[in-house]
Amino acid sequence: MEIVKLSVYGNSNIGVYIFVNNEIALVPPGLPRDDLEMISEILGVNILEFRVAGSPLNGVFVAGNDNGILLPYFVHSSEIDWLKKEVSRYGLEVRTLKSRVTALGNAILLNNKAGIVSPDFSEEDVKEMVEVLRINVVRRSLMNLPIPGSLGVVNDFGGIVHPDLPEDEVGFVKQVLGVTVEKATVNAGVPFIKSGLIANNRGVIVGGITTGPEILRIKRGFGGG
Repeated sequence: MEIVKLSVYGNSNIGVYIFVNNEIALVPPGLPRDDLEMISEILGVNILEFRVAGSPLNGVFVAGNDNGILLPYFVHSSEIDWLKKEVSRYGLEVRTLKSRVTALGNAILLNNKAGIVSPDFSEEDVKEMVEVLRINVVRRSLMNLPIPGSLGVVNDFGGIVHPDLPEDEVGFVKQVLGVTVEKATVNAGVPFIKSGLIANNRGVIVGGITTGPEILRIKRGFGGG
């Protein structure tokens, strides 16, 4: 599995700007053509330029897998209508959650097998997630933080988690999501993995200042070492 570096708007926190699954990448408008081509090639996805309520922070506000995409309640109707049309060819359902939790990308850690979501979500929220994502969803904090999506990135085979995640919680992540994981950091020591890493079943892209030793650990986590 190839791992490459990328910055967005000169910022190495690429995970806050980009959402990916195995079909598409939602990227903010204005990225250089070379960067878009690299994302498409490494991850094997089609690129869609998108904003959530005018914000470029797709990675923060969007969560999903190969079955569906979840958006916060404040997304503009024109944006959701456009996205529904664009992703219909992939069989992806798009739905807005009425939840008071809006940073969905930070609150949901998932793949195509299962999901671990913030306990701040209501039972109704979880019911909708299950309908759209078509996976089992478990509400639980990790490290006593209600942001499991910020603490790791996984695909269907492996992933990376916060370096201070307790071993019992590492085991929980492995069991629920059905993956192997490695503890690591991104961007020269940042422990909140989601901020600096995007991945799917084909490839991994990390923030531009991620170091060589970090990349080696990330590669092991995703089964490449």
